[in-house]
Amino acid sequence: MTLTSDTFEWVATLVRARSAIQLGPGKEYLVESRLLPLARAAGMPGVDAYVSKIRNGRDTVGERAVVEALTTNETSWFRDNSPFIALRAHLLPELMAVRNRPVHLKFWSAACSTGQEPYSLAMTLLDVLPPTVTFEILATDLSEKVLDRARTGKYSQLEINRGLPAPLMVRHFTRVGAEWQVSADLRSRVTFRPHNLLDTPPPGRFDVIFLRNVLIYFDLPTKQQILRRMASVLSPEGSLMLGAAETTIGVDAGWDRVPVGAASVYRPSRAAPAGSPAVPSQSARPGAATGALAASSVSALGIRAGAVR
Repeated sequence: MTLTSDTFEWVATLVRARSAIQLGPGKEYLVESRLLPLARAAGMPGVDAYVSKIRNGRDTVGERAVVEALTTNETSWFRDNSPFIALRAHLLPELMAVRNRPVHLKFWSAACSTGQEPYSLAMTLLDVLPPTVTFEILATDLSEKVLDRARTGKYSQLEINRGLPAPLMVRHFTRVGAEWQVSADLRSRVTFRPHNLLDTPPPGRFDVIFLRNVLIYFDLPTKQQILRRMASVLSPEGSLMLGAAETTIGVDAGWDRVPVGAASVYRPSRAAPAGSPAVPSQSARPGAATGALAASSVSALGIRAGAVR
């Protein structure tokens, strides 16, 4: 390990300010492994020299590259599967039953990384919804780099093998050299845009928001801020989907956990306003998170809007 404590502290502070992700002690190996390829590409002998050049030159492009390198998330097709089963069997029938005709549904895949989640969502909707029901999918991420990849819709064989059923591969993908290309029709169903979860949410009301495997990387005040933003753009019948290891319980009393088949969704509670702290705490005092929230104008991590893994 050649990373100095000063370099690590600067990188951790930068990432925290731009994305609210916390790189605590023990993550030095992650910083070095993620930044070493960037250092080599820049012709620098190591990460310390690379970071020093960015710091001394006030290189905003380099700063963004550092943040993106440390907020790129692990993802796969139909990840965990149970949310997609719940969507098919419960959420979509419920939404269609309560909506006036013609039915139009809106979905948000927040922190979408390289696109597997929103494309999985699009395949599910095309497979389940009748032609009379229209839909739109917004997919957002912190990283412009992963969004560019997602827009092209090209994936390696290794990436394809991570959860994509063969019938769907045949239906929606074409082999192009060593990669697989998402069909033009499927790509047209998803709109990819940069967005930071710490910023104002996209306009409109969403029927289902996927915010999966993201909150685990934030402190309590930041989680509460993000959940409040999610509540502000959910439709009255809408549902928030979190990762299997995530919950609003003990985080924000403004949400109810609703079992849906083998999965769970979260809906704003009618008993308490969304965003209510689960328990009073000094760290959650008013204004505690505003520094991080105001500091960032780039997109949250994709965070998954890439998350540190």
